[in-house]
Amino acid sequence: MKDLSVIIVSYNTKEITKKSINILIRSLQLSPKIRTEVIVIDNNSDDGSAEMLKQIKSPNIESRIILNGENLGFAKANNEALAVAEGKYVLFLNSDVLIQDVNFEDLIYYMEKNPEVGVLTVRVRLPNGKVDMASHRGFPTVWSSFAYFTKLEAIFKKVPKLSKFLGGYHLTHLDLNTIHEIDSPSGAFYFTRKSVLNKAHGFDTKFFMYGEDLDLSFRIKKLGYKIVYYPLFTVIHLKYQSGFKKGIKKTKSKTKHHFYQAMKIFYDKHFSHKNGKFLNNLVHFFISIKEKVSK
Repeated sequence: MKDLSVIIVSYNTKEITKKSINILIRSLQLSPKIRTEVIVIDNNSDDGSAEMLKQIKSPNIESRIILNGENLGFAKANNEALAVAEGKYVLFLNSDVLIQDVNFEDLIYYMEKNPEVGVLTVRVRLPNGKVDMASHRGFPTVWSSFAYFTKLEAIFKKVPKLSKFLGGYHLTHLDLNTIHEIDSPSGAFYFTRKSVLNKAHGFDTKFFMYGEDLDLSFRIKKLGYKIVYYPLFTVIHLKYQSGFKKGIKKTKSKTKHHFYQAMKIFYDKHFSHKNGKFLNNLVHFFISIKEKVSK
């Protein structure tokens, strides 16, 4: 059995994926005691990614490449890799994330000493230096989503009492420099246990892209595990390299559709049974309006 399986899904991000993997391998080589494998799944990229991936080699880290004949989406591709992963621990790493100063021996040591922790993420930083708040989330209840989309969260994030009341979606009342519990990180850097993933049955493939990380975290917390933000180490998330801000209009439109569909799927799966038909219809209505306005 290996200590760690790193899983990366690639889709039309050839140069960034190459850079991400090379930096990852250099970082893993600093922890030679850890038996590691890197599994990369390419979702039928048309930018030469497959040829590039075949050339990546490391003398002491096993690598495996899976080339899909179609774009299966983020959740299904990760599950495909998870089915063959041999590590006790699993890191889901976005292809546009650059490891900056992560000590994987420390992460494994922390998880070994804290068996109640099911998932861990580090400080995920954007290129502008700010923390990517998608990696530090509360679950999107009706209230926290309302406060976020109406900008109340942003307006009152520096007012302590109001921040806790209105900042539930990004947990704005918590200190980003301390170790603490959160509801969910993003899939950019999602460090967990293979045993926990087996209990949770991996990602829900109803989510094509977006929302699958929140859904997995929700189910893991229901199993009784904690999810921890661990800012002792940092990665850089370049973000939007194959999604919202990619220059192709058709790609942006599809991506936005998946984003808003994920909201509906998550709400229906975890919250709709607690609310009446009127509120459920209202939530769907506002998500649909938000999608139309964003086009």
